[in-house]
Amino acid sequence: MENEKKPKELFTIKGNWEEHAKAMKINFAQLTDADLKFETGKEEELVARVMSRLGKKHGEVVHLLKRTMSAKTV
Repeated sequence: MENEKKPKELFTIKGNWEEHAKAMKINFAQLTDADLKFETGKEEELVARVMSRLGKKHGEVVHLLKRTMSAKTV
């Protein structure tokens, strides 16, 4: 059996990223503004920075980001 890697889950920014970034910083105090800097078309760079800072795998970070973006803001 061939050892195949699972394809990376794609991630797209939806909504107001600044609000989502604030929520991420509340949930993960070790994240900095630089870690959460977003530039259109460079979502994977954002994911890579957060992966590095949190010590999590790609899929875990994408899940965290998507969960944060889907949460209702008060």
